[in-house]
Amino acid sequence: MKVILKETINSLGIIGSEVTVANGYARNYLLPQNKAVPATPQYRKMLEQEKSKFDLQIAKEKEFAEEMAERLEGVSCKIAAKVSEKDRLYGSVSTRDILNALTNQGVEVEKRMVLLSEPIKQIGTYKIPIRVYKGVEPEITVEIVPE
Repeated sequence: MKVILKETINSLGIIGSEVTVANGYARNYLLPQNKAVPATPQYRKMLEQEKSKFDLQIAKEKEFAEEMAERLEGVSCKIAAKVSEKDRLYGSVSTRDILNALTNQGVEVEKRMVLLSEPIKQIGTYKIPIRVYKGVEPEITVEIVPE
């Protein structure tokens, strides 16, 4: 089913774009939540009329994301973890641990923004990207130290 997005959804696209999604996803989530409208000629005309409003909203979102990226660029945090004799962690450091460390420093990010490909299992220093907006991914430094 083709729909026109009324707001930016990270997994689909930006506001005002026409995307193809599964019928059930459109009927059960996007349309009832008022996040999208069906891609009919009537709504396409409405989209053309509101194009400038959408462009302004996209510019605001991008500007906010770039400001947030500047604040996140120099952030580093230390996470203490229990380690064995071979500098291997008992357990691992996950996205939740990184979020807690950032929250303790006063940096607010959402869980889905932290792009940790796999849990960290060794002590050391790691660069972790944070997706603030499509194409805007500053990196933070996470240092895992023995407890």
